[in-house]
Amino acid sequence: MSGPAAGTAVAATTTDVVCLGESMVTFLPSQPGRLADVPSFGRGIGGAESNVACALAAAGHRAAWVGRVGADGFGDHLVETIASYGVDTSAVRRDPFRPTGIYFRTATDRGTDTHEVAYYRAGSAASAMSPANMPCEELFAGRILHLSGITAALSDDCLALLRELTAARPGRPLVSFDVNHRPHLWRGGDADASVLLELARRADLVFVGEDEAEEAWGIVGAEAIRAAVPEPSVLVVKRGSAGATVFASGLRPGPRSSNAGGAEDTGTDTVTHVPALRVDVVAAVGAGDAFAAGFLSATLRGLPVRDRARHGHLMAAAVLTVPGDLTEPPARDHADRLVALDDDAWGTLRLGPGWTAADRASEEVRTP
Repeated sequence: MSGPAAGTAVAATTTDVVCLGESMVTFLPSQPGRLADVPSFGRGIGGAESNVACALAAAGHRAAWVGRVGADGFGDHLVETIASYGVDTSAVRRDPFRPTGIYFRTATDRGTDTHEVAYYRAGSAASAMSPANMPCEELFAGRILHLSGITAALSDDCLALLRELTAARPGRPLVSFDVNHRPHLWRGGDADASVLLELARRADLVFVGEDEAEEAWGIVGAEAIRAAVPEPSVLVVKRGSAGATVFASGLRPGPRSSNAGGAEDTGTDTVTHVPALRVDVVAAVGAGDAFAAGFLSATLRGLPVRDRARHGHLMAAAVLTVPGDLTEPPARDHADRLVALDDDAWGTLRLGPGWTAADRASEEVRTP
């Protein structure tokens, strides 16, 4: 990889993280039920990359979101709302000919058969992103460039842009790539599997869920995923309630440990297993983006791999305990105190709604 090693702290520039991708206006149901039966919807925003930018900005980092939106009211709403989180939106393009994407969803969990999503994004302003209208110079302005597989699915031009941005070249920042496999976005065939694997192998830091690796690539298990994606300096395999396994090359191994939070040296990789927290879930949306933001935040600070994953779990827990995709993250010193807990104490944490607002651990942490 030509970018800096993802296992080390990244040298300072004006912007910490640049996030590129489509953000859309999302319409959230006023009550549970089929889309056909819901009488009204509230307006919000949705987009994997802008979610990461908002979470990073709320956590005190200098984050920028770059994308294309229509020259319409929905585009105004997106840019203004994302900027209100402290995100730099100055490089967002406005397209006078294409609309801002929108979508509607039901209140049920995405993992259930009753969940419905209706996208109106075909021909959107974001789908017109390309190497010609999104110059690398602007996108390489940060310490980290965060991308996702969603963008690659939007159009051939968008895929060409991601290939351009992940190509090895001098001056490329650390490239973070969240696989974010969305089968319904792809245009048929097996292109999604090969494209997502190609892009993941060109990045420096990769996030992928065990479930989506099995669905997209037919690969089962964290070690098999690492074997298929050996190039990134850091590979984060998200394992749902089992936690996350982080493969990091070029790092000094941590102390050998048989506990779930220990790191082990495998010769080329240090493998760190970090259990997830027990969370009283309000809505299972946005947790993956929040995890990525927490991990990236800790990476920017040069924290150990275990702590990066724990910060990811805490950011995810903050989102899981609210109805929407975004929320105020825990204060940094609060999160650092929780991350520093020993393995037994970490394993007994249980977080519920409102935990990020509490300043004293005894108020927001419950043990069984």
